[in-house]
Amino acid sequence: MTSTGLPESLIATLPGSAYTDPGVFAQEQEHIFEAMWFCAVRSADLAGPGAFRTVQVGRESILITRARDRTVRAFFNVCRHRGAKLCTAESGEVKRAFQCPYHAWTYDLTGKLVAAPNLTKMPDVSRTEYGLATVATREWLGYVWVCLAENPPPFDEVVQDVVARLGDTESIEHYGIDDLDIGRRIVYDVRANWKLIVENFMECYHCATIHPELTEVLPEFADGYAAQYYVGHGAEFGADVKGFTVDGSEGLDRIPGVTEEQDRRYYAITVRPQVFINLVPDHVIFHRMYPVAADRTIVECDWLYLKHVVESGKDVSRSVELFDRVNRQDFDACERCQPAMSSRLYAKGGVLVPSEHHIGEFHTFVQERLGAGRPQ
Repeated sequence: MTSTGLPESLIATLPGSAYTDPGVFAQEQEHIFEAMWFCAVRSADLAGPGAFRTVQVGRESILITRARDRTVRAFFNVCRHRGAKLCTAESGEVKRAFQCPYHAWTYDLTGKLVAAPNLTKMPDVSRTEYGLATVATREWLGYVWVCLAENPPPFDEVVQDVVARLGDTESIEHYGIDDLDIGRRIVYDVRANWKLIVENFMECYHCATIHPELTEVLPEFADGYAAQYYVGHGAEFGADVKGFTVDGSEGLDRIPGVTEEQDRRYYAITVRPQVFINLVPDHVIFHRMYPVAADRTIVECDWLYLKHVVESGKDVSRSVELFDRVNRQDFDACERCQPAMSSRLYAKGGVLVPSEHHIGEFHTFVQERLGAGRPQ
């Protein structure tokens, strides 16, 4: 037995309240989602100047758009006059400016205040100072990442999660994710805490139980050790498997940069706090989580292929179906766990078996962000 009273093979999880308490979730919003780099939208969603999307980041609605110089800009989605929500649509396009529907304060695509009723009679009002409040942005892997912190942490913290998983950055660069196109996007509304979804993605102890299609394609997953358990390891396709498809049939055109060592392998990466990246030779599956409540998470999942594959209208359904099934199986499992998080039996949490011990590092990350230590 260890000092925790558990056998050497087991380590403790977070307590049940970590998955149900609105107070804990509020702290996570403030100290995790609003303080770290958050993957918000696919850059291609902002096709041209004036295209926009609104995204919930922690407790804040963020407006992301492309300016006339084609740079990406992000702002708090709040009018500087009386606080009205500037854009209520999830996506859309404006010609030149965003206008508040309450008092018609109008902002150009760089956030500058350009018009308002009687503004010319208020010469002391700075059009820059009273412009939209900006949010830091970065583009990487073809996605726009935002950070609400007044002093954003180095973006290298994001990149290091990839390095910790693959061993270097070159490995992910071989997939040319920036230049891939969206072949399919599915949005899932999951009635579970975001951490349950992360924990599920990080382990494969459950794979033999709930993922029959996945273990047919990746036989080693049936042993319970996820690819993320080993640095640099990619799960190898089964001997008779031709592609990462629901029936193991031939996939699509291989991404040219993928090396021989990466061919016929699957790599999974967790980028904290809310991104999953799945790499296979002919496509990339990119998940973004938007935690909206202690017991509810929106997950937006993109299937990315070579441009000519998408433009030609090739059938991607077999590859989409494989991971769509995996997603639904996983999310069903998370929703099965969520009600029990409030059980008195789970007040002190559960346990992690050896093939799940790496999840303990994720728990440590969460508690350190909230100012606490590992569970005792």
